[in-house]
Amino acid sequence: MSHTIALAGNPNTGKSTLFNLLTGLKQHTGNWPGKTVLRAEGELKTEKHVYKVIDLPGTYSLYSNSADEEVARDYIIFEKPDIALVVVDATSLERNLNIALQVLEMTDRAVLCVNLIDEARKRGIHIDKEALSKQLGIPVVLISAREKIGIIQLLKTIDRMIEGKLITKGYKIKYSPEIEKKIKELEPEIKHIFGDIFPARWIALRILDGDKKLLESLKAYIQNQQFSSEKHPSAQGGCCHGV
Repeated sequence: MSHTIALAGNPNTGKSTLFNLLTGLKQHTGNWPGKTVLRAEGELKTEKHVYKVIDLPGTYSLYSNSADEEVARDYIIFEKPDIALVVVDATSLERNLNIALQVLEMTDRAVLCVNLIDEARKRGIHIDKEALSKQLGIPVVLISAREKIGIIQLLKTIDRMIEGKLITKGYKIKYSPEIEKKIKELEPEIKHIFGDIFPARWIALRILDGDKKLLESLKAYIQNQQFSSEKHPSAQGGCCHGV
């Protein structure tokens, strides 16, 4: 059985270098459906499992500011990869963690891959991966894709997550009392429409942001999945209608 891994992260974090290292020559490229954005897909075989690896476009956020961001966001939400591997730059960790926190609002099945650890060590930067893992609620692996450091540990972590041996509970940002109140008001309606298919809290946040492009994607998903009006009576209206 093949599992899916999505590589997400900011540009220039070495994400594509890691993708090439993991998949070797077993990869192909094309465009995402309906987009001019490049899609790279490959195969990874560990000692225990086979994975399909998707290299998502490098982005600084997962909102709807660009086609790249929409592609990365929609894949995580609609395709539901078994693991979201968030690649960050060890020399710019604080800045890079923004996208990691956005991914954790969408899925708990994530691993933080801290790349360029060799460069960080040269600069005297120490990263406490245990403390970071505890704070984020997901596994943290220190690697250098370029120097092939930490790759075996990364593969073992991926296998253990797939086998259910790692329990994750991704950190969720707490917002102001006013926003949290609005989220709680929206969540029941979102769950009524979608059940547990999508993270209700994350969709509530996007609605509050006025993210119309996401709402269009959700409506298209409903239509593509042929949600029946009998089973989902609010599917044509509800929280997503007219926003």
